[in-house]
Amino acid sequence: MSIAGYEDFLAGPVKEYLQLSQKIGGDVDLHSKIVERAFQVQLQFIHMAASRPAPTNQSEQLSLFAPMSAQIQHVQEFREKNRGSLFFNHLSAISESIPALGWVAVSPTPAPYVKEMNDAGQFYTNRVLKDWKEKNKIHIDWCKAWVQTLTDLQQYVRQHHTTGLVWGKTGASAGVCIPPPPPPSMPIGDIAPTLNDDRSALFAQINQGEDITKSLKKVTSDMQTHKNPALRSGPAPFKAPVNAIPMKTVLSANAPIDKPPVFTKDGKKWLVEYHKGENLVIDNVEMNNVVYMFRCQDSTLTVKGKVNSVVMDSCRKSSVVFDSLVSSIEFVNCQSVQMQVLGKVPTISIDKTDGCQMYLSTDSLGVELITSKSSEMNVMVPKANGDYSEYPVPEQFKTTISKNGLNTMAVDSLG
Repeated sequence: MSIAGYEDFLAGPVKEYLQLSQKIGGDVDLHSKIVERAFQVQLQFIHMAASRPAPTNQSEQLSLFAPMSAQIQHVQEFREKNRGSLFFNHLSAISESIPALGWVAVSPTPAPYVKEMNDAGQFYTNRVLKDWKEKNKIHIDWCKAWVQTLTDLQQYVRQHHTTGLVWGKTGASAGVCIPPPPPPSMPIGDIAPTLNDDRSALFAQINQGEDITKSLKKVTSDMQTHKNPALRSGPAPFKAPVNAIPMKTVLSANAPIDKPPVFTKDGKKWLVEYHKGENLVIDNVEMNNVVYMFRCQDSTLTVKGKVNSVVMDSCRKSSVVFDSLVSSIEFVNCQSVQMQVLGKVPTISIDKTDGCQMYLSTDSLGVELITSKSSEMNVMVPKANGDYSEYPVPEQFKTTISKNGLNTMAVDSLG
């Protein structure tokens, strides 16, 4: 069933992608031949896995995966050798997402990995759509065919290899580590006598009544610290830490999503909440609208038109693509998020966020960045040849004190 399912996949969306690549011609057609070879190598790999047990050691596993890894690398090398191509965005869309074929080495959740790689290439497919939507419809169909190819691959993996590549004999999938059983707990009978003895001794002390003070010693003047300064050098008395009072827990972006998804408009506010592994689109917007994206994971939101602002709150491995904003886009408490502006954005605000990739347009080079308590922030600035220059946003600062107050400047990491 696994092999037949993959053959159906090759005869469906993969074939359509190859046919459209041939119609476009040039570097796109040449590139597609290498991609076709990668899919054929994966089919051979699945045949092989179905006829043998999983590898028992890492060296054997690396040897089996080597042909697939080499073919993926060939696909990416073709893009690097043709950076001046008219179809560079086409080549990049494939190269950024072709690692999806590496799902055979991923466990226990290979299907979400394919989805993540599909999203990784969306930036360049969007550029193809933008550049060719009014020139030649075949490029639009080509983008849809490639995205559908990886979408169907994700469905195939979810159906036939839910927790990892299925090998020919029963056993753990490659790369799965089976945790050892927990240590046995101490028998209750071993500690019960001790508890009873301590409890009896305690009650015996309490039942003495007033006689319990007879064993106390009187504090003489030589024992009092205010009369004997030499005793003051001893250890300070214990003080409870200030933060001993439990604080309200802030929900992390890593927390599991356990609520139904929300996609609605409430007055002027678009609410996009609790989505996982979705591609969402908002259109028919107005300039006074606000888009609020909350607790989304592995999802992409596209906003068509100009709105007032966008907020991503507690999102993980998600991205947002928008035309233009009146005021700002804000990232709060997020992890591994991306944004792309096609038009203009005045301000980008990042707070308590780890991992933020910002792709700017030529109209947004004057944007203001406001960051706090965040890390791994990178700004992608477009170049004349259509590629991007990457600039890290400073995370480390040096402050000096002068008669006029504080003077703060960004510094490189000291390692």
